[in-house]
Amino acid sequence: MPIQLLLALTAFAFITSITPGPNNLLLMASGTNFGLKRTLPHMSGIIVGLAIMIVLVGLGLARVFEAFPVALVALKTVSALYLLYLAWKIANAAPPPAAGQGEATGKPFSFIQAAAFQWVNPKAWAMVLTAISAYTLPDHPFVSVAIMVTVFAMVGLVSTSTWAVLGTQVRRFLNRPARLRAFNITAALLLLATIWPILTSGGLGAH
Repeated sequence: MPIQLLLALTAFAFITSITPGPNNLLLMASGTNFGLKRTLPHMSGIIVGLAIMIVLVGLGLARVFEAFPVALVALKTVSALYLLYLAWKIANAAPPPAAGQGEATGKPFSFIQAAAFQWVNPKAWAMVLTAISAYTLPDHPFVSVAIMVTVFAMVGLVSTSTWAVLGTQVRRFLNRPARLRAFNITAALLLLATIWPILTSGGLGAH
């Protein structure tokens, strides 16, 4: 892959990965409610799930939506409903116990849940479809996919860590149940705001 194209791909991956979206909002909420250690499976699940998506879409899965437009409508509907469910869970999350009394009783995303979530995450679909269409070398599709997986994995490590750590830092200032409750409601509303582009766009959502 030419160095100019590689730099463009890296910039695209970084900008789309670091900006707010369902993954990052969920990571921040998880870091706030459960801490960094319990959020690590969530972080790694996002990176691996996105890598698997890049491979499968790069090998031709994207043609399914071209051949069967109803599949896109179904995916958008499932995505919106699942984001509604996640927003409700965040808004109603129980506050963590006081210091010395253990960890929060709720459950953060597991590795499998985070990896599977990428398949109903509209931003992940938009990122992958755009990357495949814009940065695949026609004569070297497999090499292109391998490079994309590597770039997105490296960038994903930075972006997931950033948002999870941000959540842990926010946690310092949410030492009162009322403050944490307000934060969770705000995070839920921001997550809900990502649903509107899914329903109104012709694609799978905006970056």
